[in-house]
Amino acid sequence: MADHIILVENPTDWKSHFPNLPVVAAKDYLSKPEYSSAGRNLRVLNLCRSYRYLSVGYYCSLLAEARRHRVIPSVRTLNDLSRKSIYSLDTEDLDDQVQQVLGKPRPGFTATAFELDIYFGQCPVKEMQELARQLFDAFRSPLLRVEFKLQGKWRIATLKALHLHSLSIEQEEMFMAALTTYLNRRWRQPRTRSNYRYDLAILHNPRETLPPSNPKALQQFIKAGREGGVNVELIEKKDYGRLAEFDALFIRETTGIDHYTYQFAKKAESEGMVVIDDPDSILKCTNKVYLDELLRTHRLRTPKTVIVRRDNLERVDSEIAYPIVLKIPDGSFSRGVFKVNDRTELIEQAGKLFKSSDLVLAQEFLYTEFDWRVGILNKTPLFVCQYFMSKEHWQIYNHQTGQTPGIREGDSKTFQIENAPEIVVKTALKAASLIGSGFYGVDLKQTTKGVVVIEINDNPNVDQGIEDAVLKEELYRRIVEDFVWRLDRKRGK
Repeated sequence: MADHIILVENPTDWKSHFPNLPVVAAKDYLSKPEYSSAGRNLRVLNLCRSYRYLSVGYYCSLLAEARRHRVIPSVRTLNDLSRKSIYSLDTEDLDDQVQQVLGKPRPGFTATAFELDIYFGQCPVKEMQELARQLFDAFRSPLLRVEFKLQGKWRIATLKALHLHSLSIEQEEMFMAALTTYLNRRWRQPRTRSNYRYDLAILHNPRETLPPSNPKALQQFIKAGREGGVNVELIEKKDYGRLAEFDALFIRETTGIDHYTYQFAKKAESEGMVVIDDPDSILKCTNKVYLDELLRTHRLRTPKTVIVRRDNLERVDSEIAYPIVLKIPDGSFSRGVFKVNDRTELIEQAGKLFKSSDLVLAQEFLYTEFDWRVGILNKTPLFVCQYFMSKEHWQIYNHQTGQTPGIREGDSKTFQIENAPEIVVKTALKAASLIGSGFYGVDLKQTTKGVVVIEINDNPNVDQGIEDAVLKEELYRRIVEDFVWRLDRKRGK
């Protein structure tokens, strides 16, 4: 059997002058055993006449996914395209780009609506090509019609799938040219994917100021994957519709509950994928109120903490001496963390934080020259680092650098596990085990009162030159191997 097939609902839809490709009637794909038993590397291009819910076209994509064939459009795409309330969320980020292209003055162009047909990410309008590619990446349907409307500014108004049997002769020519390009790129010259055991997606944001992994580290993950039989691909927010193509998801972007990273994690989990960070870990780790209660309940030492509301703000300094550290519940990378030195600063800063959260954490100020970070994967310590405070600052990251642009960061030092203080590693392991068996970074301070747990991070940094300073490439291999172990276990191997 070919490594790809093209499904048509009516054999006459594939006309005699079309290229000679492996075309299969939808009814045969649904009923014949040779297709149900075909390997998971089979690519299926669904060109049925309708994708409506429970139609033949819908069932073709549904069964293809059940058979673990690689199908476009996926059921997710079909469902997304059927409801504007869903796909409009995915197109919001593209509206600015639409305005940049269509908002340019054009002599004689006075229209307030405009339609564009997209064929496998290709379109006949040169200046719209990048937008067409991004829309195809988000909604991987072979044929898309996009309607743009001028509503104050140009926006994407509607998206809908087109169908092969409805194309004009001119559209057929554009479609076949795009199909040929798509087949050559995706199927006839594959990246030897059949040699890989699994496909791992790494979600990242190349525009993020402080990402959990720098670009060189991401390339090390790709290299480690290939050496370990895992195809690793970097994906972004726009690739949400492609998520089900992969076996596992590794989030290398700062997470948040009200952020698309959490939606990616939930979607991956619902698809039966292995995912780090899993939604439960994100939920628990991103909220410092929850973490404080969890750690204290299990008798792990933490900084003295008061949960602050508007009605108890006046009493905070009777319980914690100045300086006091104020934190928003879901801050990261030292953001949303403020030190106040007296009551005036306390009232002023808390008032600002209450605008975004009903609860604020107040903690005693524990200054140390560095914080310990223990990276833990599947309840096993992976690396131990010291992160030193930024120069002339009380935090590792200094976001308030005055006239100097950018963010200052302190130095770091990485240790062999056995050379780090045993009490630090043991305390970190105990803390991380309260969350789960994922990948965590536990931040701790060594004080005169003992080891204090500051927080547990659900997506700890793995940067080339810092966390990998001891293990080097072995660090990336171990993380990839853990994904393989989880995938093998899920499949009963």
